[in-house]
Amino acid sequence: MDSKSKILDNIRRNSPQAAPYPDIEHFVAVTYPDKVEQFIQMVAAVGGRAEVLAPDADIAATIQALYPEATRFISNLELPGLPVTHPKEVATAEAMNGTDVTIVETPLGVCENGCCWVEQRDEWRAEFFIAENLVFVLNRADLVDNMHQAMRRVRQLNPQSPFSGFISGPSKTADIEQALVMGAHGARGVTVLLR
Repeated sequence: MDSKSKILDNIRRNSPQAAPYPDIEHFVAVTYPDKVEQFIQMVAAVGGRAEVLAPDADIAATIQALYPEATRFISNLELPGLPVTHPKEVATAEAMNGTDVTIVETPLGVCENGCCWVEQRDEWRAEFFIAENLVFVLNRADLVDNMHQAMRRVRQLNPQSPFSGFISGPSKTADIEQALVMGAHGARGVTVLLR
C-alpha cells in the first residue's frame, strides 16, 4: 500500500458519519415582545443608532438636525428643505465621493441583529458604501424578529434588483492589530429612523 492510499484510508476511518440536515421548517427562532425596543438596542450594539420619529416628524429636518455639518446628501426620496442629489443625477459612482449622508428607504429591519435590507434601485450601488453616513428610513411595521423571518420576507421583495443585501451598523474592522476602525469599507455612521 502506497502512502497516498494510507492517508485516504486514515481519512475515511476517522471521518464522522454524515448526519441529516436539521428540519428548519419547524425551527423555533427567537422572538421579541417589543420589536421596536429590541431593534433600537441591537442597532446601538452594532455601533449605529435608531430613533423613533413622531407621527408628524419632518424627516428632512430630523436628518439636518442629526448631521448639522453635512452639505452633500444623496437620496431617491423627496426631502423638501434638504439639498439632495438624486442618484440618477450623478454621472459616475466616483462622482458620489465626498457624500456626507446617503438616505435610503428600507423595506425590512431585523430585531435579532439590527440589520436593514438594501436594494439597488438606481444606477449606482456605491450610494450604500461611499457616504460618510448612511440613514435608513424604516416603517415599524416592517420589523421582523429574526433572520428566518427576514429571509422569508426577502424572497417576496424585488427579485430584479442588481444588488441587494443586509447592512448592520457602520462599516468596521479590527483586522490590523485588533484596533477597531470605523468606516473602513463603508459608512462611518448608520442611523435608522423608525416611523
